[in-house]
Amino acid sequence: MNGQTRSDIKPGIEVDIVLKQDQRSGKVTRGVVKDLLTKSSNHPHGIKVRLQDGQVGRVKSIHTTDA
Repeated sequence: MNGQTRSDIKPGIEVDIVLKQDQRSGKVTRGVVKDLLTKSSNHPHGIKVRLQDGQVGRVKSIHTTDA
């Protein structure tokens, strides 16, 4: 799943985000969602989230756990 739809993203899930300073390089950071910061239902560049470690960025991909 890409990170453009708000309903796909919930606190506690693992995601890859691109931080503001990494937008040019496209470097991704993996973490667990703490808060959703984008209010609209979707966003073409990815939903903005805050990770549990405090980093803020736009979701590029969502990791699902197949248990």
